[in-house]
Amino acid sequence: MTSDNGTARPKPKDDRPHQAGPSLEKPELLVGSNLPDWDMEPLAEQFRIHKLWEAPDKAALLAKCAGVRALAAPGHRGADAALMDALPALEIIANYGVGVDAIDLEAARARGIRVTNTPDVLTDDVADIAIALALSVMREIPRGDAHVRGGGWAKGNLPLARRFHGCKFGIVGLGRIGIATARRAAAFDCSIGYFNRSPQPASPYQAFPTIRDLAAWSDVLVVTVAGGAGTRALIDAAVLQALGPRGFLVNVSRGTTVDEAALLDALERQAIGGAALDVFLNEPHIDERFKALPNAVLFPHHGSATVETRRAMGQLMRDNLTAHFAGKPLLTPVV
Repeated sequence: MTSDNGTARPKPKDDRPHQAGPSLEKPELLVGSNLPDWDMEPLAEQFRIHKLWEAPDKAALLAKCAGVRALAAPGHRGADAALMDALPALEIIANYGVGVDAIDLEAARARGIRVTNTPDVLTDDVADIAIALALSVMREIPRGDAHVRGGGWAKGNLPLARRFHGCKFGIVGLGRIGIATARRAAAFDCSIGYFNRSPQPASPYQAFPTIRDLAAWSDVLVVTVAGGAGTRALIDAAVLQALGPRGFLVNVSRGTTVDEAALLDALERQAIGGAALDVFLNEPHIDERFKALPNAVLFPHHGSATVETRRAMGQLMRDNLTAHFAGKPLLTPVV
């Protein structure tokens, strides 16, 4: 097939599911990072597995993956166009996580590659952590723990902290996780406000026209938006200035949603009350300045890290793969 200017036009990829009958070999699956045994063992029964994270020479491994038809991708690593090009037989990317900002969705569409994720099953755990982090930074729980362990309690009490109960609780992004977090905050009798790019007329919470307006109102500002180019540095210096020295920031979304340089500056100058962060730029190799900040609570991107939720995430990821190779509709398609 040629285009109007006479150049070769790539043949469209057939994105129809392929069924592996009992007489065929197992389909080949590339796994991007180590998954729990409760996922790896059933995957090994269904697929011929290539383990990308174990390869000392990833390029050499990928050169042997021309027959790989499926990719199990951890949400934080995803898949770029170069990886897709290295897997010419790739049919489906099953994302282990809800966020797909690390997957080049346009490249997947152009190649006819299906993409799935794991929504809903991790919503409640992430909402739990959002509340836990807000409590931790406002009530200074890590500082109190260190005070007791280090013997400081016998020498005197800590300064008074800030009350969480009844505070003004702002949410940036009223999606699944934002709504679940709001329900939890309501149980603490918090006044709840939010900013969302699309209108939420049925919401019982107070809407604000801009994030800056919401930050100026909030005692604690919780970020729950999806990652990606559209939300990069959404929380910038102006938002932090509006939040002010009595306001706290909690981020359970993606490190990219916050202008990290502006946040570090605000924390170092005590221009905001504090921050509690589950996500960072360049994680796990975070900026060293965070570690010296007494007004920051640091958590290692573990918002969904419970046995129950990780089992459910893995099951949904595997169910999508099973549906694809059985020729059935995908359970949670993104592309």
